Amino acid sequence: MTQLPIAIGGDHAGLPLKSVLQQVLAEAGYRLIDVGTNSAESVDYPDFAHKVARAVETGEARFGVLVCGTGIGVQIAANRHAGIRAAVLHSTTEARLTRAHNDANIACFGARTTGPELALDALRAFLATEFEGGRHARRLAKLAPNG
Repeated sequence: MTQLPIAIGGDHAGLPLKSVLQQVLAEAGYRLIDVGTNSAESVDYPDFAHKVARAVETGEARFGVLVCGTGIGVQIAANRHAGIRAAVLHSTTEARLTRAHNDANIACFGARTTGPELALDALRAFLATEFEGGRHARRLAKLAPNG
């Protein structure tokens, strides 16, 4: 595939789900930037959220995928970066709407709250959905500093 890669990362709690998502994305032909962790040893989720967010923020990656226990911690950490719109996803509807209306660029998942099949379905919907622009672009502009 010629598209920019997807940056993927997560903490020890997210590792089992991250591994599943990573394998399916690789099999589908996506180029991946794996920022870790790849161990069950306890690590701090912000470290990996910042790495994924920086990859998306700089344009090294088109999208990011983050996984921790609930998805909430990595979402909060990633959203501290300029231009990042990270969303915790629990359904394909949320995935489609956050891309179409919010131009989200990082999909976050909770390994303890979302099963692999649901996460895969939501991630596929996230990656397949285009931003609609229009009135949504006006609203996104208001999210920028001093917006």
